[in-house]
Amino acid sequence: MINHIDVSTVLRRTVCDLYSNLVTRPTGAAVRTEIETQLAGVRGRTLTVIDFSNVNLLDFSCADEIVAKLLLRFGCSADGTSVGACADTEAPPAHEGYFLFRGLHDAHLDAIETVLERHGLALVAESAAGAHLVGTVEDGERKAWEAVSRLGGAAAAEDLARVTGQTVTDARALLEALARRRLVMRLEESYIAIGAIGGTAPQRADSAPQRAEGGATE
Repeated sequence: MINHIDVSTVLRRTVCDLYSNLVTRPTGAAVRTEIETQLAGVRGRTLTVIDFSNVNLLDFSCADEIVAKLLLRFGCSADGTSVGACADTEAPPAHEGYFLFRGLHDAHLDAIETVLERHGLALVAESAAGAHLVGTVEDGERKAWEAVSRLGGAAAAEDLARVTGQTVTDARALLEALARRRLVMRLEESYIAIGAIGGTAPQRADSAPQRAEGGATE
């Protein structure tokens, strides 16, 4: 299932009808709470596109409240194993959630990169040039994610080992690390880079795309 959430629409609904700036921590907390409410009834494997295209300003406190806390909330493995700072948050939700961030411009990224580094987090951002990783990512993980993207967006450990010259064991370890951080999606023996195929790779999952409350289906 693929959901689309327009952050500016959530902002106007929860804070002010004519407001397009994400500033102050209470504003960020209100927006994140509304997003979490929309996702609360979701079950199964999902990709949620968080769209900042119509947001003008994003300060550090809102980046922390919305981006970082969403990743901390959903960025655990499906069995609840904590990843990085995720150990300090409440129990992860029942469904397996992934995020793709769209419409981030340089001013947004300044704030987002700062809070991601603070928490040791990473995300997949989509721009006109394609998808790329933002945040704290080890060099081996980044190269593995980029290699999967070059392989058409999906690869098994054997495929990654072949193009990188690693052992299959090492390649699988990197892919599993990326999967725990929700930067790739594991489907049986294949790993799909989030956003690598026009932001629609998770359509390979069993669930058909549906409409999220307050957002349009991709």
